[in-house]
Amino acid sequence: MKSVPGSLGTTTSIALRFGQVIFSSSSIFFMSLGVGFYSYTAFCFLVTIMGLVIPWSFTLAILDGYSILATFPVHQSGIFMVIIIGDSVLSFFTLAAASSTASLVDLLLKADVSFCPQRLCCRYQISAAMAFLSWCLLLISSLSNLWLLPWLDAD
Repeated sequence: MKSVPGSLGTTTSIALRFGQVIFSSSSIFFMSLGVGFYSYTAFCFLVTIMGLVIPWSFTLAILDGYSILATFPVHQSGIFMVIIIGDSVLSFFTLAAASSTASLVDLLLKADVSFCPQRLCCRYQISAAMAFLSWCLLLISSLSNLWLLPWLDAD
């Protein structure tokens, strides 16, 4: 069985999953510091998607840890397909949420009338940056598992 760094059951995968949890949590944290974030749909969308990424990534990190400690590799194509589809969908939605948040913050900062104070918009920008970092890690996880998929049927 071929082993790809970042695929399910590797230490790299645990690092990627915990990175996703950390960046998603920090994105929610910085977004929640602003009292009025719920008045904009893009900000609510970001919080919702990050709220989905956290339990997904944490659960898969636990599965990775179990797979490593029990030396029981999870190499069933059905499980891999669910993980690949879940990672891909969450990756797509994370990119959409981060992009919409970043563009809305840019719009709010460049408007003639100040809709949000500089300090608050800066927090929203940090939140969008954390979401982009979470997206990068999700994409890496998804692609590394996708790369391993053809070798699952060969065994």
